[in-house]
Amino acid sequence: MVPFALGGIAAFAVVGVILLLAGAPDRWLWTCLAGVLSGIPGLLTMLKHDANRRHRRALSHPEFTINGPA
Repeated sequence: MVPFALGGIAAFAVVGVILLLAGAPDRWLWTCLAGVLSGIPGLLTMLKHDANRRHRRALSHPEFTINGPA
């Protein structure tokens, strides 16, 4: 799910820059900013969830190793 969150944040950012350069209405720019800012907590939540899942898997399956932070 992390790639989808990154893709969504990137899409809002790219569209926001394009709209800024095109002189779009301010409401559209605020919408893009809201999309980027609301995507960040979701991304952080997914990263934390994945780290916890890797840790639980390493504890329950000795053959599973953690290769550092990811």
